[in-house]
This record gives sequence, C-alpha cells and structure tokens, in this order.
Amino acid sequence: MRSDHTETASEARTAEAAAGGPSRRQVVGILAAAVAAVSVPATAQANATAAGSVRRTRQPRATGPLFIGTYTSGGGPGIGLGSYDTATGRITGAGTLQGVGDPSYLAVHPDGSTLYAVNERQDGGVTAIALGADGDHTVLGTRGTGGSSPCHLSVHPGGRWLLSANYGSGDVAVHPIEASGALGERTDLVAHDQPAPGPGQNGPHAHQVVTSPDGGHVLAVDLGTDSVYSYRLDETAGTLTRVSYATLPAGAGPRHLVFHPSGRFAYLANELNNTIAVCGYDPGSGALTPGEPQPTGAGGAGSSFPSQPVITADGAFVFLANRGHNSLSRFAVEDDGAGLRLLDTVPVGGDYPRQLALSPDGALLFAANQRSNAVSVFRVDQGSGQLVPAGEPFASPVAVCVLPL
Repeated sequence: MRSDHTETASEARTAEAAAGGPSRRQVVGILAAAVAAVSVPATAQANATAAGSVRRTRQPRATGPLFIGTYTSGGGPGIGLGSYDTATGRITGAGTLQGVGDPSYLAVHPDGSTLYAVNERQDGGVTAIALGADGDHTVLGTRGTGGSSPCHLSVHPGGRWLLSANYGSGDVAVHPIEASGALGERTDLVAHDQPAPGPGQNGPHAHQVVTSPDGGHVLAVDLGTDSVYSYRLDETAGTLTRVSYATLPAGAGPRHLVFHPSGRFAYLANELNNTIAVCGYDPGSGALTPGEPQPTGAGGAGSSFPSQPVITADGAFVFLANRGHNSLSRFAVEDDGAGLRLLDTVPVGGDYPRQLALSPDGALLFAANQRSNAVSVFRVDQGSGQLVPAGEPFASPVAVCVLPL
C-alpha cells in the first residue's frame, strides 16, 4: 500500500493530515480577465488543473490570487484563500472558505470563473465554487463521484466536463459543467478492472485524470494496478471509452504525469519505486509507451516517495517533489522531449511536499508541504531552471495542494 492515501481512506489519514446561468459567467468573466486572467495555469497541460505548457499574453500583475487545499478531517480549516506577490513570491493570507470537506485537490475552470475541489472522503464528492471578483466566493453545490476518496480532478479543455479520480474505489467519474459553473449529475463512472493489482495492493487506486494536450484523449494514472489508462471522451454524452492501457513494472506505483508541450511525450512519477519515466505518447491512438524508469536523485525505493512532476511552459525543465527526502529534483528535458537528465536536488524547505504548481508566468514554483503545514515558494531562473527560495514558507495547516492563478 502507498504512504498517504492508505491513511486517507482510514482514520489514520486524519492524523496526517444554485446555478446563476450564463449571465453570472459573463459577470465573473471580469474576474477572469482582471484578476485570474488565466485559461490554463502553467502547471497543467490542457486540462486546466493545478498541477504547464500553455502561456497566455497578459499585462504584468502585482499580485495574483492563490488557493490552498487541505484535509479538514486532519485539522485543516477548509480552502485557504490568499494572494501572492508576482515579483517576490510572498504569500498573504485572506481567510478560509469553509463548507467543503477534505478539499485535498483543486482545479480552476478554463475561463477562471469557477473553482472545483474534491471531497476526499469515503462517500466521495466534487464541489463547485463561484469565484467572486470581490473575494466573496460562493459554494454552488456538491455532486457525488460514485466512488470513494477522490484525490484528483481536472477540467476538460472544452470547459464542459469535470473529470475526477476516485483513489479508494479505483475508478474515474465524469460530471457535466453547467453554464453557471455548477455541476450536473454524473454521466459516467469507469472502473479499472484490469490488470490485477500490483504487489501489496488491495485493488485499483486511480490517482490522477488529465486530458492530453490536443484534447483527444483522457488519461488516468492508477497506482494500484501499475497502469495508465487511455480513454476517448464523448463530448456530447459525457462518457468514456477505454482505448488502451500501459503497464509499468510491478510495484512501481505510478502517481502523476505531466505532458511535454509537444504532446508527444509525458513524464510519469512512480511513487513506490521512487523513479520517473519518460513515456512516448501517440496522439492519434492515445497509446502511452513508458520508457525505462530512472532515479529521482532522492534516495532509493522506500526512503522517498515522488509526488507530482510539473514542466515549464517552454518544455525545457521538469521539477519533481520528493516526499521523505523533502526535496525538489530539477531535470533538463533533452532530445525534443524524449529524454530527462537530472541536474540537481534542492531542499524543499518543508516536510512531505505533496503537490507542486507553477505560477501562470512560470516565474514562481509553489510547494504544498503536508506535514510541516506550510507552502514554500521558489523563484525559477528562466534560463537554467535553477530554483531559489523566495523567503520563508507561508504557514497553512495541512497544506496538500496549492493553486496560484
């Protein structure tokens, strides 16, 4: 079993840790243009998740909004609200959005008007939150995912469908997104029923669901079956059809991947054997072909557990968070995306970095440190990818996800 979600599905996890109609979206579009001003954050490929290959031209901003996901069952207050200085990276808190249980992963709609959060509980759910231009955010409602312990979600690039990964039950759910940003009833739930679970696993454990950069396929990473599944999404019915799946070495424990901007390669973090793999990707068929896993630079298997990789918008560098080793690995992307070369590892400035996110302009890297209850920030050198700490970490109880807009 894996280190953190095994506890999430049990009591041990807690120790660790109205629709407004089209007119509302038009009004909130002012927020998207003036405050968020983002269609796809630099840390997410075309799926608009927190966790970067598309950059929009925008006027320089002095500050940007920031949201922090937590475990309310583990002492977190809810969704942390704040802002960050785009030059220095300094975070300023602005209170908490309550009423959302265990919002451990966050994503924003491509138009910037609506925030989505998982409810990582046995009776899993996903919640939509309308983002008010004045900071007066409104919970629009919650829909069940049909499974347990959803730990990841993303918005399909068309903006009409929300995808979520149920870690506990090992399946992927689809919900329609209404014009107001609210969620409709679930339209599909697909189970990862093959291959058999990997060593020490009691079943499938879907950990991430994202859309390929061209929008052609949906990929779901499953730690329990050591596999990545490729689906086609029917954008009219909101249903998924499996077209293939790729397997990793037994016991690898794949967790999260990130695509190269070209859409021909992806970089997959394997949590249990502490490796990262370069994967070839065929946009036509949706087939993913994992390469040989390579070291993360953060010790051996069992001593450190990589969590999330992110990529710079130009595809030049990949950064990887290492829980246990409590570091960030910096890789140079070579051979037009076909290779990764480890450059160095640097201390993350906290304990158990669960998730990473780049600011929309790629100048800052944020790390949510679950066990030290803090978010650390780094300046990213645009030429070398070197990471330089940007001041002291920002205190935030049970910080497991950070989303800078």
